[in-house]
Amino acid sequence: MQFANQDERTAMIVSINSIIGNIVLSIGKLFAGFMANSAAMISDGIHSASDVLSTLVVMAGVRYANKASDKEHQYGHERMECTAAIILATMLTMVALAIGYSGYEKIFNENHEDLLIPGQLALWAAIVSIIVKEAMYWYTRNAAVKIKSGALMADAWHHRSDALSSIGSFAGILGARMGYPILDPIASIIICLMILYASYEVFADAIYKMVDHSCDDETTQKLCELIHRVPGVEHVDSITTRIFGNRIYADVEISVKDALPLIEAHRIAETTHAAIEANFPLVKHCMVHVNPLSESDHDCCPELPEELRPKE
Repeated sequence: MQFANQDERTAMIVSINSIIGNIVLSIGKLFAGFMANSAAMISDGIHSASDVLSTLVVMAGVRYANKASDKEHQYGHERMECTAAIILATMLTMVALAIGYSGYEKIFNENHEDLLIPGQLALWAAIVSIIVKEAMYWYTRNAAVKIKSGALMADAWHHRSDALSSIGSFAGILGARMGYPILDPIASIIICLMILYASYEVFADAIYKMVDHSCDDETTQKLCELIHRVPGVEHVDSITTRIFGNRIYADVEISVKDALPLIEAHRIAETTHAAIEANFPLVKHCMVHVNPLSESDHDCCPELPEELRPKE
């Protein structure tokens, strides 16, 4: 398989390892759930199985997001990661509702005396799941932070939500074995709520990145300090930023001395542009506009010439 860059290669390797881990874990959970008569463990196993599908969505999103710009997508494809994350959130929600409904049915529409007490195998499966899924969370999270991947971070939180749901399963199974079998389907409801919250977090982060939200104040301040250090820049007039997928676009206005030749003003703008992209790897595109220092409002054309006015 050919990779566009090292970041894509890292994401794909982590995703493949996640798929292998989730397949093994889901089979083990489902086996333990059916053998030990645990609804919570069966629900947990379904959750792990759904993580396989979600990781495939992440792989497709990362693969497409790293495609080079083309004629139809001249600003690149980075937002495909956000699209993958939204699909991921939708899948999580559907799984959560299915698990929640199953628990609801057992609580309200079945005779509680008929509920089976889970076997010890389910208890051990929950413990193994907690340890493995937490390890997978940190493994995926570290890779996501390294390559600044929102989709991979969403997958990491999938692992964490699975670890949390396994804690709920453990509590439910333990309670059921202590003589309160109703706690097992109650744990399924708790798992449902945990997964719903995780899906909301994934969805909210994806929307945040798709609506051209500006960078945080700390990043903007560091940009301003860097531009001030560029030789020839007399004043930083404005900085506007927007987050595009997992990348940043910036528009900067600077002031230079009025009497500078055009070629010198252009050189200062090019230096500013190069400095920003060299010091901020997440900045994919930067536009630098030069103003004369004497123009306080930088409105050199308060009235359009007649030939440039819109036709009636």
